[in-house]
Order: sequence, then C-alpha cells, then structure tokens
Amino acid sequence: MRDYKEEFEKRVQFIKDCLADAHCNAIVFGNSGGKDSALVGILCKAACENTLGVMMPCQSKRNFGEDMEDGIAVAQKFHIDNITVDLTAAKEAIMNSIGETMDVSEAASKNIAPRLRMTTVYAIGQTMGALVAGTGNRSERYTGYFTKWGDGAFDFNPISDLLVEEIYEFLEYLGAPESIIKKAPSAGLFEGQTDEQEMGVTYAAIDKYITTGEGTPEDVAIIKRMHDTTAHKRTGSRHYNEINE
Repeated sequence: MRDYKEEFEKRVQFIKDCLADAHCNAIVFGNSGGKDSALVGILCKAACENTLGVMMPCQSKRNFGEDMEDGIAVAQKFHIDNITVDLTAAKEAIMNSIGETMDVSEAASKNIAPRLRMTTVYAIGQTMGALVAGTGNRSERYTGYFTKWGDGAFDFNPISDLLVEEIYEFLEYLGAPESIIKKAPSAGLFEGQTDEQEMGVTYAAIDKYITTGEGTPEDVAIIKRMHDTTAHKRTGSRHYNEINE
C-alpha cells in the first residue's frame, strides 16, 4: 500500500507547481459525486483556497439524485465551493439540431454529456482565470474508458497514475464520505449505467492485469481489446506535417 500521507503532500505540491507555472490562483473541476472527482477536489482544495466544484447533471435521474447528494457531501465536508449547471436542455438542443439532418447514434449520444461538461468547466475556468483539473485514473486511461475531448481534456491531472483500488484507499485515508466509497462506479451516462457492467470486466481485474499482466482468459481478452481499440485516445490527433516533413 502507498504511503498516502506522503502521497497527499506530493500531489498538493504538484498542483501548487502547476498553478505557479501558469501564473494562476484558481482551479475548477467537474464534481460528479464519484470517487475520482472527490479525490481531485480534496487535493485541489488543499493546494488552492480558490477551488470550485461544478456539478453538471444531464438527463440521468442518478445525476440529479445520489450523484448530486454525494457531490454536495464532499464539498461540505472539505469546504469546497460548489455550483450546479444543468446541462439537460443543452444536450436536448444539440440532439434536436443534429436530428434535423441525421439520427444520432446511441454511442454518440452518450458522449455528448461528457463533452458538454468539459465545455462548461472550461468556460467557467476561463471566466475565473482558473485551471481545469482532470479527474481520470490510470485504470480508465489504460482501457480507454473516458470520452475523448470530454473528461479526457484538462490542464493538469493529480490522480492520473492511480489505479481504482488506490483511489479508494486514498479516499479512506482522507475520510471521504462512505457513500462515495461504497457505491458502484458510474459515469451516469444513462439510467442504470455502471462502469463495470458496461465494460464487462471489473476494475479489480483491470488493476490486477495492469500491475501483474495476469487475469482470466475472458478478462484479459476484454482488457486487451479495450486497450488496443482506444489507442487513439491516448496518442491525440494526427497532423499532416507529422508524416510529410
């Protein structure tokens, strides 16, 4: 197990260094009510008094229910300023506009919300003169379980090297609300959605494979497929001059 006292101090200093390099004194992050955003919010608040969490519910009942309740619980316990921006109407407007020319696929529809959320936090960040903190973990990045130009976009990420199991250990060390630690991880993209159900593999299996290369044949096949098919998310966009100079 990591030394989370030392980890806390190092990550808080990392955030302070990011702010200093950018000549900035404010941070904004998406407060989803989940484990990752909770940890990021706690770290950012420790590094910067002017830290703002933004809850951005979008259609899903869970977004307006337990996710908001948990997001508020973290904000209150760790004295993080928090606001809510309802993105339901914005998503409906985009769906209706595109729908005039073509039907939006189910997968594309799911990814509109994360991209709207990142548009929102960057608009708020620019207004505040703040940096945008990322909230993705190592397990999600390895499998590509994030939205390109959505939750995959940020100015800095203080937890990108942590496995899901380490996120939970860190939150327990910090005394985060039990409701966040106990509930099933979910991006809240649609009703009843959970990460593990959608991926078809558990985070425990993913973490084990990343650290040891081991797992059941079924789990390994899923993890390898996810990693390979999402390589473009980790390498960024290709530019013409990269292949013609």
